[in-house]
Amino acid sequence: MSNSRQTTRRRFLQTMAAAGAASFALPSIRRACGAEAAGDRPVFATIGLRNQGWAITSKTFKFADFAALADVDSKVLGTYVEQTEKKQGKKPDAYKDYRKVLDRQDVDAVMVATPDHWHTKIVIEAMQAGKDVYCEKPLTLTIDEGKLIEKAVKATGRVFQVGTMQRTESGLRFLQAVALVKHGRIGTVQKMTCGIGGMPDSPVIPVAPVPEELDWEFWLGPAPKVPYRALPEMRTGYGGGVPLYSNCHYSFRNWHEYSGGKLTDWGAHHVDIACWAIGAGDTGPSKVTPLDYTLACEYKDGYPVVDDRYNIATKFSLRAAMPGDVEMIITSDGDNGILFEGTEGRFFVNRGKITGAPVEALKDNPLPEGALEEIYGGPISENHSANFIESMKSRKQPISDVWSHNRMLEICHLSNIAMRLGRELNWDPVKRQIVGDDQANAFLSRESRKGYEIQG
Repeated sequence: MSNSRQTTRRRFLQTMAAAGAASFALPSIRRACGAEAAGDRPVFATIGLRNQGWAITSKTFKFADFAALADVDSKVLGTYVEQTEKKQGKKPDAYKDYRKVLDRQDVDAVMVATPDHWHTKIVIEAMQAGKDVYCEKPLTLTIDEGKLIEKAVKATGRVFQVGTMQRTESGLRFLQAVALVKHGRIGTVQKMTCGIGGMPDSPVIPVAPVPEELDWEFWLGPAPKVPYRALPEMRTGYGGGVPLYSNCHYSFRNWHEYSGGKLTDWGAHHVDIACWAIGAGDTGPSKVTPLDYTLACEYKDGYPVVDDRYNIATKFSLRAAMPGDVEMIITSDGDNGILFEGTEGRFFVNRGKITGAPVEALKDNPLPEGALEEIYGGPISENHSANFIESMKSRKQPISDVWSHNRMLEICHLSNIAMRLGRELNWDPVKRQIVGDDQANAFLSRESRKGYEIQG
């Protein structure tokens, strides 16, 4: 471990130790844990437990107590209530309806990891209920939803962390990549290639009985009312077997009704780092061009003509024209990760490695001391959850803030719209509108199903 890294960790431990002697200024902590509770740990709840829901909860036990869990799948809920009790020695309350979590006065913050189509409604209601929020990426289903969340953050003053944890974790490789770019180690940036992988082709997926443990109506929520579909092939883990091909659970990312495929899944990670590196966190592209792509089913006027199979892009290559004449390529081909190319060099980074001549050159010409901390905005947190809790104390927005996330996610959403319509889109990053294309602009928002409207 480098001296810089040791210093970073030492600063973090000192920060946490100091926090143990001070109040978080959150009254519910004292109500829940007692005025003399050691460390005054914040009280959390998680809404949506499968996959990332449990992953982010597990990383937070060290820093917070979980009073409640919510999920519309009773099997999943029961599994993780039991696991939480084992982890913290106290059984959390279990709810199917997330609104019962928001009604609790003892909950300081919620972690939201539902499918994407639920994010905006839940997080806005959580902030209006006085909760700080950690929400998994991608934050939104549409571009206009991001604007509603920004408005709520400003109106409520709540702390809001987005789960783009590559900014904090992955051995700081992505942070180092950003530092290499910002310190001119590849000269002027010319091109960034984000390899994010593709999606599988889809067979016909028939209507199937709704699993007994699942509240399908509530799972759909704001999305259109459709029948449950599934094939018998099963994938195990995270609380039991689930259909590999379905419009629920593992497969929700394969349907535009609930998500945006790989563009808003891995794209939300790598496009975020690429934008951070070139300082595009408060702006966006001027143009998004679909170069080559394959959709999982046939489309007409931007909508799938069938509803019995996946409908996102399975293979793709897109180009975004970024500020400073930087070309961003987002592709399903090649290695998962980001290739940065400039006038004086190139390097590649992903969660497992950072390689290239500029990286090797660090042996003889290291980055300035404190370069990573300067980019991070202070001492680097132990993990993304720790950064969120530190921000709850300081009342400053965390490392993955709403505004920079929405700006980069607009590129991912625009890419999907461009493929659905089959044409290049011109974007006004100031007005946050597609230029001269009313049909495309109609895809910036989506109407919620009656009874599940977003109260922005």
